[in-house]
Amino acid sequence: MTETTNARSRTRKSGKGVKVERIFTTPGVHPYDEVTWERRDVVQQNWKTGETIFEQRGVEFPDFWSLNASTIVTTKYFRGALGTEARETSLKQLIDRVVLTYVKAGKEFGYFATDDDATLFEHELTWSLLHQVFSFNSPVWFNVGTKSPQQVSACFILAVDDSMDSILNWYKEEGFIFKGGSGAGLNLSRIRSSKELLSSGGTASGPVSFMRGADASAGTIKSGGATRRAAKMVVLDVDHPDIEEFIETKAREEDKIRALRDAGFDMDLGGKDIHSVQYQNANNSVRVSDEFMRAVEDGKPFGLRARGTGEVIEEVDARELFDKINKAAWECADPGVQYDDTINAWHTNPESGRITASNPCSEYMSLDNSSCNLASLNLLKFLKEDDTFDVPTFQKVVEMVITAMDISICFADFPTEAIGKTTVDYRQLGIGYANLGALLMATGHGYESEGGRSLAAAITSLLTGAAYKRSAEIAGVVGSYAGYARNAEAHRKVMRKHQAANDQVRTLDTMDANIHRAATKAWADVIELGEKNGYRNAQASVLAPTGTIGFMMDCDTTGIEPDFSLVKFKKLVGGGSMQIVNQTIPRALKKLGYQGEQIEAIVEHIANNGHVIDAPGLKTEHYEVFDCAMGERAISPMGHVRMMAACQPFLSGAISKTVNLPETATVEEIAEVHLEGWKLGLKALAVYRDNCKVGQPLSDGKAKAKPVQDAAEPEKVVEYRPIRRRLPKRRSSQTTSFAVGGAEGYLTASTYDNGELGELFLKFGKQGSTLAGVMDAFSIAVSVALQYGVPLETYVEKFTNMRFEPAGMTDDPDVRMAQSIMDYVFRRLALDHLDFETRSFMGIHSAEERARQLETGSYASNEGDDVEGELENFSQSAATKEAPKVSAAQASSGAGAADVREVSPEIHSSAELMEKFQGKAADAPMCMTCGTKMRPAGSCYVCEGCGSTSGCS
Repeated sequence: MTETTNARSRTRKSGKGVKVERIFTTPGVHPYDEVTWERRDVVQQNWKTGETIFEQRGVEFPDFWSLNASTIVTTKYFRGALGTEARETSLKQLIDRVVLTYVKAGKEFGYFATDDDATLFEHELTWSLLHQVFSFNSPVWFNVGTKSPQQVSACFILAVDDSMDSILNWYKEEGFIFKGGSGAGLNLSRIRSSKELLSSGGTASGPVSFMRGADASAGTIKSGGATRRAAKMVVLDVDHPDIEEFIETKAREEDKIRALRDAGFDMDLGGKDIHSVQYQNANNSVRVSDEFMRAVEDGKPFGLRARGTGEVIEEVDARELFDKINKAAWECADPGVQYDDTINAWHTNPESGRITASNPCSEYMSLDNSSCNLASLNLLKFLKEDDTFDVPTFQKVVEMVITAMDISICFADFPTEAIGKTTVDYRQLGIGYANLGALLMATGHGYESEGGRSLAAAITSLLTGAAYKRSAEIAGVVGSYAGYARNAEAHRKVMRKHQAANDQVRTLDTMDANIHRAATKAWADVIELGEKNGYRNAQASVLAPTGTIGFMMDCDTTGIEPDFSLVKFKKLVGGGSMQIVNQTIPRALKKLGYQGEQIEAIVEHIANNGHVIDAPGLKTEHYEVFDCAMGERAISPMGHVRMMAACQPFLSGAISKTVNLPETATVEEIAEVHLEGWKLGLKALAVYRDNCKVGQPLSDGKAKAKPVQDAAEPEKVVEYRPIRRRLPKRRSSQTTSFAVGGAEGYLTASTYDNGELGELFLKFGKQGSTLAGVMDAFSIAVSVALQYGVPLETYVEKFTNMRFEPAGMTDDPDVRMAQSIMDYVFRRLALDHLDFETRSFMGIHSAEERARQLETGSYASNEGDDVEGELENFSQSAATKEAPKVSAAQASSGAGAADVREVSPEIHSSAELMEKFQGKAADAPMCMTCGTKMRPAGSCYVCEGCGSTSGCS
């Protein structure tokens, strides 16, 4: 490792440091003293093997941090050997380790105007991290303030030339980066093709052959010490003579996987036979030019060029080559596409070299042999109680975070000397955000709507504008980046392009108009200050996957992504788990104008079905607000592309995002996505068609062979049958007359001696009519099932919210509206025969209870019955099937308690919960650490159980 320090000559330029504004903190009060702390036990198991993979008891976190956040921080970020005094045991220690290192370096390198500014900076940074307002990328939490090399960057770009020394050095440098848990990308286009001659007269091997060696190296390093795959990106230019071989590498390997799987070999990801398959440790991307894309549109030939001379050595049909890219992506999701001319048109340092590659997740694009450290803001933290976006606070936090990120380069270590020099000379940063999907839903914007895209564009513009404004201010204090003088005009030109793109944004409501107004002012300041001071950073912003840090901030959604699903899997402190309807939904429904009981019914429908289709009372024009990445109303592929296009003009780098397509998608549809991505000005694009990859473990293991039974011993079969418990000859009954939508009927319910319901009869329609006969048959069927032990709550869950005529107003004060006769009947039965907690769990309350809730905030009749306590403090007993409890505040939100449900012990993640609702397996890999099914995050996957990612985190 090479330690790189900033030149002492680059200290205060004007004798003045940065003035720090107070944002969140209270004068004279330390941020730690403003929150309530509690001790928790973090025990993590691999649910498939039952093995305890981590245990640390008595760790300290704020009481508002979720179990998931505290578990991931404890397992991933606490330093020191377990069981020793050196082990960190509190979030305070972790935050102090990082923040105090930043403040010390900021003072040492002249960033602060006074010591008071440094102290305020320390407190504001601490408050923001403590309250999950933003997070640095994972390497900061791993390394800063420790005795290890203080690597702060998650993203690396390497370089390889056309020589054996350079190729072998590539293997070595990648190995060091993988060993540290990060990822790297590079472009192999300088390497001569297999169609060109060597100086000795022989034929060159070509880049694809050297990819095999790098792939094997990455697989060995991963299996030798890490639990996740090595993250790497391999790029090849579209005019390289070996481009067709490169395009087809992974698609052909998928054919091999299918053949071996069908022959009985274990070809699951992590399976014992998968290692025979090549090229599985990298993401591949083709770097396409405008010339090539125009040739595709026009149906013209396209020239493949020799690496040494640049002469055309072969002509191909551009459309045929484009079709091969699309077909390979259809077959196995590789290669992705990077748009070379668009990328370099927004390059601030063209005099120092072209941008040829990206990091593995495709959001960081800069010079060869460079790195970028990332940080992401939690957008939902800036949405105030009155549903307005806190624009001034957002801008101040961006400026604070950019200052901290730039300070980190002063003391950071880097894996190679070349990377260290480029990063210190150009100081590339990657500020971004998470929770965009949740913010859009909470504010009543559909992800695919014009309003949603306008809001996202305005926020992204303000993010980058505020970042470059602070970068120019810092340049006035400690100097611009070393490569700025050489690239000054190009850098200023890109700033003007950002400003012009901001001028093109068309706002649609007050929220995005206010944000856009601030962004316009910020870009004006960027231009003015940049002309005077230059800029401290060659790049400022990207949109990263935010997988692990997204969990640290308790985000509902990652990066630029929409919500994964409306129903989530949630772990509880003390053990147990539940499914919970995304708590953004009641807020969104309230924003859209729905009232208490309407919200309660819609949320209950979502809890039962996992989607909003046919939710009682929900207007169809509002469905789009609740569209998700998965499920019945999944966002369309072009919906993802257009959202990326709305944000891309305001980013220094690119966007880590995969465009998901259904299994039924065609090659032509993938071609349309790739073509539109180019036309809309994206820098990179990756697609994924459901179930296109064979080597994904979609089940929890293979069926075990049954032991051979001794032929002399017949197999004993124990058969369990339910026993019918008939009602006594004389039983208590209660008859209720009712009217639904003007149609009248009678409900007779008979009970056992202990008051338990055992029989019901429905009279509806004239005697002898078809309707009356159907009602009689239905009543008998339900009565017999009740006597065989089917719980009444099962029927209540199935038949409430069922919709058909007659429907409407009833004459029952406890059930004022009914969607159908069945909806009314089973709500009435629930009120008469189920206990309060079970009904509350289902969101069914009497008129008296609803009135009490309006007065006291609780449906319960007294303190002893009150369903109090936060979800995170509830320990669920699966053995007794005790219903989860919610706080009075949650109940009063209109969501009732229908947003909380017990989950099957076979479900361990939101992806598996989606499988339950969809009735089909989610196409996602299993986490190699804890066995949980992962879910998408940007262009990689993240585990909800332990925070592991399949990318560069």
